[in-house]
Amino acid sequence: MKELALKYGCNPNQKPSRIFMTEGELPIEVINGRPGYINFLDAFNSWQLVKELKAATGLASAASFKHVSPAGAAVGLPLSDTLKKIYFVDDIKEEMSPIACAYARARGADRMSSYGDFVALSDTCDAVTATLIKREVSDGVIAPDYTPEAIEILKSKRKGTYNVIKIDPNYIPEPIERKQVFGITFEQGRNEIKLDDPALFENIPTQNKTFSEEAKRDLIISLITLKYTQSNSVCYVKDGQAIGIGAGQQSRIHCTRLAGNKADIWWLRQHPKVMGLPFIDGIRRADRDNTIDVYISEDHEDVLAEGTWQKFFKTKPEVLTMAEKKEWIAKNTQVALGSDAFFPFGDNIERAHKSGVEYIAQAGGSVRDDNVIETCDKYGMAMAFTGVRLFHH
Repeated sequence: MKELALKYGCNPNQKPSRIFMTEGELPIEVINGRPGYINFLDAFNSWQLVKELKAATGLASAASFKHVSPAGAAVGLPLSDTLKKIYFVDDIKEEMSPIACAYARARGADRMSSYGDFVALSDTCDAVTATLIKREVSDGVIAPDYTPEAIEILKSKRKGTYNVIKIDPNYIPEPIERKQVFGITFEQGRNEIKLDDPALFENIPTQNKTFSEEAKRDLIISLITLKYTQSNSVCYVKDGQAIGIGAGQQSRIHCTRLAGNKADIWWLRQHPKVMGLPFIDGIRRADRDNTIDVYISEDHEDVLAEGTWQKFFKTKPEVLTMAEKKEWIAKNTQVALGSDAFFPFGDNIERAHKSGVEYIAQAGGSVRDDNVIETCDKYGMAMAFTGVRLFHH
């Protein structure tokens, strides 16, 4: 198949629409559903991300994509009981495979942003992974293969219309890529840089020059995630998964704040008060996620006001106070932070420190590198200048 007609482009008024190959065949098979223009943009970007994560780490990898940026990305490390609970997979009785763990991490880290996502899996989708996908609001999935059981589970999702795409894992695109804007064709070499190169972590200008193997792994995950995130972007990673992604901001400090706030929310969801919220029976997953998000925020009264809390909780929860949140966030440590370009000022480091960042990888090359290094040294952070920019548009 050389081309596939689509219902419409980015918006319903943009017709005709298709994906096609100028040479050769499309490296995909649509097993179920009818993916659209944006679905395929998310699918192909997210597939590249998980393929690179798997190659770099040797671990099963997954990504949750929304509007051509990742909402979550992770490798398939086992889940603690706490993570199983906050990702709402603690009811799964069978053993979770590495790809199921990767998916649960990628989908669970920022559940608000992942709502209605497109999923990418580096490995064959098995039945347990398909079961986890089926119960979430999602547009589709791309993977190199599916077990027969997984296909049947996914085909039953969304009244039989769920998008299931199989991609040839051996497909290698042409080294030159092109796109059109305003009728004008842009051409460039593909970004084939390998981000697991040890040389990326050799230029360490900070006093602390120690990166644990886990820190290097997490920084690599951060950088690969950023490679497929709309710029400007930064990514916080802990224990093999992105916990906060700031994408598409014009100011880097706004990226750092946005991603840091998401990382804080991920950590706050593990607070005993949040894990113990007495939800009413049968609450919808989306309503539960939104309620948790509001409860953690400064707008907590929106779900705790008299006459309102009864819609969500069996009994009225206590407020999670600002002091309690600050104390809990201070307990988060060993967080890694990557940036798709240099940090221009130390204010980014100040914000990162508040969310437990101890390891940083960034391009370097700012006229204020000295200020950034000085701020890292103030907090004992280890920072590598990679010399690599990872803009993605």
